[in-house]
Amino acid sequence: LRTSPRLLCVATQQKNTGQNLEEDQTQSQNEQKVEPSSAEKILTEEKAKLEEQLKEVTDKYKRALADAENVRQRSQKLVEEAKLYGIQSFCKDLLEVADILEKATESVPKEEIKDENPHLKSLYEGLVMTELQIQKVFKKHGLLRLNPVGAKFDPYEHEALFHAPMEGKEPGTIALVSKIGYKLHGRTLRPALVGVVKDA
Repeated sequence: LRTSPRLLCVATQQKNTGQNLEEDQTQSQNEQKVEPSSAEKILTEEKAKLEEQLKEVTDKYKRALADAENVRQRSQKLVEEAKLYGIQSFCKDLLEVADILEKATESVPKEEIKDENPHLKSLYEGLVMTELQIQKVFKKHGLLRLNPVGAKFDPYEHEALFHAPMEGKEPGTIALVSKIGYKLHGRTLRPALVGVVKDA
């Protein structure tokens, strides 16, 4: 059998076309292999960026929460202090009244307080009762007297008017109280004016 040259050309073309198809498929598979790897790379980079952003946002959120908690605690402390010490200036003014009452009771001569002198006796008893009542009110509101005779000198609670040597007294202790001091809820409202013993 003789094959015509025309048939040979067709067969060669089909064979070439088949090879070309295989080559195209192989090339497209290689391209597909390359494409997913570059896509994976992009996705990995995006994931890393997003994780970094999430970490930053979480960190900022935690800091904001901590700041808000600090502000809340500070505000609460300020409110509590305002409740406790809001009457401070009022108390300072009342201390002057307490001082005058104390001086009034001290100035009455004890020998004059007799039944023969009923007006003076009643007046004195009224002053003493008023003084006791005002001290009760002070105590109720957290205002306490500082009468530190014999105690160690404390610059936070006492104000030294003078230093003097005294026999039988330990240096650094308080020998005399010129003016009573007061504390409001543990905070010195008015220091006691005192005389302090010093070394001879």
